[in-house]
Amino acid sequence: MSDARRYCALPSPFAMKRGGVLHGARVAYETWGTLNAARDNAVLILTGLSPSAHAASNAEDSSPGWWEAMLGPGKAIDSDRWFVICVNSLGSDKGSTCPASIDPATGQPYRLTFPELALEDVANAAHEVVRQLGIERLACLIGCSMGGMSALAYMLLHPGSVRAHISVDTAPQAQPFAIAIRSLQREAIRLDPGWRGGQYDIHAAEGGTYPDMGMSIARKLGVITYRSAMEWNGRFARIRLDPEQREDHPFGVEFQVESYLQSHAERFVRTFDPNSYLYLSRASDWFDVAEYGGGSVREGLKRIHIERAMVIGVSTDILFPLEQQEQIADGLRDAGAAVEFVALDSPQGHDAFLVDIANYSPAIGGFLLRL
Repeated sequence: MSDARRYCALPSPFAMKRGGVLHGARVAYETWGTLNAARDNAVLILTGLSPSAHAASNAEDSSPGWWEAMLGPGKAIDSDRWFVICVNSLGSDKGSTCPASIDPATGQPYRLTFPELALEDVANAAHEVVRQLGIERLACLIGCSMGGMSALAYMLLHPGSVRAHISVDTAPQAQPFAIAIRSLQREAIRLDPGWRGGQYDIHAAEGGTYPDMGMSIARKLGVITYRSAMEWNGRFARIRLDPEQREDHPFGVEFQVESYLQSHAERFVRTFDPNSYLYLSRASDWFDVAEYGGGSVREGLKRIHIERAMVIGVSTDILFPLEQQEQIADGLRDAGAAVEFVALDSPQGHDAFLVDIANYSPAIGGFLLRL
């Protein structure tokens, strides 16, 4: 299977919001469709914390992407009409410069010497991709989850660079519940003896020094908050595993929901760099639109000037609750945008945009058709 990723070299030095610079940094991205002669049909997708730039299959990489059902020819994000770009966040280990990358000054991985990361840095790196592609103004900027926060930063930092925006299950600032969950995830990783103060074996094989347990707990906490109690009840109730499937030690896995979380965590643990997880998680906590509005989220959002927006939220999302989507919609409307607000009743919680395509696709596709 070939690799569809392309790489954008960032200006060197690349200044970071909270201080420090990166030298020789890059970000990975993938594209679908064709940029038209006017260069006005570009759609940029900014991702959540852990996804790669591979949002959907394409000619170079036929493997399904994380938004496979949403993006492609004839789909909601129609690559027959749009030139679609998905950027892997700066700080992520899916091809972009991150804590696991080599620091050219030392020849060793950055690890915890990587500069403090802000979502503004993620936004600026994504904007550099767009700029180097020769695109002055995006037809639409789509941000999902953490990527929605990065998208707000993008529009605040680069006024006039976006015509329309689709905000998907995100927030203008982290609420205490989200911060608390992410702090526990980070603590689980940092307290794992295998983390070794960030000095674990980055490319460790099974059995190498690596914070497997901490990453597993962090992922389980995440999955619990990405879905809703309604879905957990509907899928698992109180069903127990068959006796032969249970762990043969005190307090071992006994219920189906425990087994589900365990298998989910096992698939994730070695697929994402722990230090990258820490940096991006903390960047999500730090982001606050109110910084741009004199302490007011609403005033900060009023500094974003676009023509149209769709803001989508789901009633069962406990991580980025619906009232935060309403806050974004109100702020963009105050700034003069024509805003469509879509509140969905999907039982899947925060992860609904990844799995409830039947509801999200008509909303997103319909909005893009009207552009």
